[in-house]
Order: sequence, then C-alpha cells, then structure tokens
Amino acid sequence: MERGFWATWYDLPPAEAPRFLDWLHASYLPILSARPGWSWVAHYRYRGGGPQMDEVKTRVVSHTDDDIGRGTQYLLLAAAPSPHVFFAPRVDEIEGPPGCAEMLALREGLRTAAFVQEARVEGPSSPGSQAVSPPAPAIQMGTLRARTLDAGFDLIAWYAQYRLPSMARMTGCVRTRKLAGIAGWPQHGILYEFESLAMRLAHFERGHESLALDQAHWTGRITRASWHAPGSPFIGERTWPPV
Repeated sequence: MERGFWATWYDLPPAEAPRFLDWLHASYLPILSARPGWSWVAHYRYRGGGPQMDEVKTRVVSHTDDDIGRGTQYLLLAAAPSPHVFFAPRVDEIEGPPGCAEMLALREGLRTAAFVQEARVEGPSSPGSQAVSPPAPAIQMGTLRARTLDAGFDLIAWYAQYRLPSMARMTGCVRTRKLAGIAGWPQHGILYEFESLAMRLAHFERGHESLALDQAHWTGRITRASWHAPGSPFIGERTWPPV
C-alpha cells in the first residue's frame, strides 16, 4: 500500500499552458509513472468549490504569509510504498528526456512537499481497501499547520474522532488519507477523494465543510486554529491518467 507521497503545486503562463500540458501528459508523466518503486502518478487542475467553500475561504481559512511558492492552478501527486523513494534520487533531481528542464522551467509559483500516510479510510465508493491506484477523479487536498501546540493535539483528535469516521460513511467519497508532512512547509495534509466534484459539493461541502462557519462547532474551532498554504484547500479534477 502507498505510504509515501510527493506533491507539487504550480501555475502556468496562459500562453504556455496548452503546450506544457500536452507535453506533460504525453511524455513526462508516463516516464515518472514507470519509475521503479513508484506506485502511481496523477495530475489535477484546480476547479474550485461552491459558495460555501468560497465563504469559508473568505471568512475563516487563514493562509500563511511565509515566503513559499504560491502556485494554485495545478497539482501533481505521486505515491510510493515509502516516502524515501522520492529522495533516492530526489524527485526534483531526476534527469528527464531532452528538453525536460526547459519545459519544467515554465512552471511558476512552484511549491513542493513530501508526506507519509498517517491514516486512511475507505468511503462507500471505494473499489476495495487494498486498491493501489491513482486518486479518484475529483479531490480536495488541504495543507496546513496548527497555530499552537495545543491546537495540534486538537487537530489530530478531530480527524480521529470526527472527520475520518464521517468520510467513511459519506455518499460519493472514495477514500480519505490523513498525511503527515516530512519535508516542505505543511505539518499536515489531508487528501479527500470523490466520485465527482458534483458529489463533493452535494455531500461534503454543503454538509461538512460549511460547519467551519460555525464558531461553536468543533470544525469551526479547528479551522480557525490552523494556517493553510496558499490556495489551500486545492479542489480539482484529474487530467491524467484520463478519467
């Protein structure tokens, strides 16, 4: 089962995006996915959420001012049995095909992080608890830090007692992975997988994420006690492998 994860967020100049994405999907990602020890590679484009998420981001979610990459348009995810797979050699030091360096240099606001899987629950739409495959067609991924030591303990208790058990029962949920940051800015990552963005909106955003607006609810307290990376949470659809 996948235990290690590498994530890269970035933007693209509009004029270069079609050429870059054609190259990425046809050439670069198939090479990465065939590397020894890698379980899968997946690429997502940001699509955003509904009105409740817009309100949560505006009123509740606080983003860090730290000097880190601020890319939000695209997210590249890779998984392996151990996070050490991505450091021997490091992902950003892998020598690619001719012209690879020039193409990768087109990315703007680059931000990377490595994680180890802390916990995982399967949702009602899961193909099986031991399935090793790219994440679902629609995802939401948050990357954050607790503001205080006490808030860090409360955060993990919230995931263990409330959020992960809720996701295991949620219509449209494929699986949810709680990740612990081992390199990069985030202390914590949370990767929610859904059948579609429509299912996410109907069953997750409206029923659970909107609780962050309630200061008296545990979710609201947790949200206000955390710093998020720029643009977090990322809400997107998979562009590779094709759905």
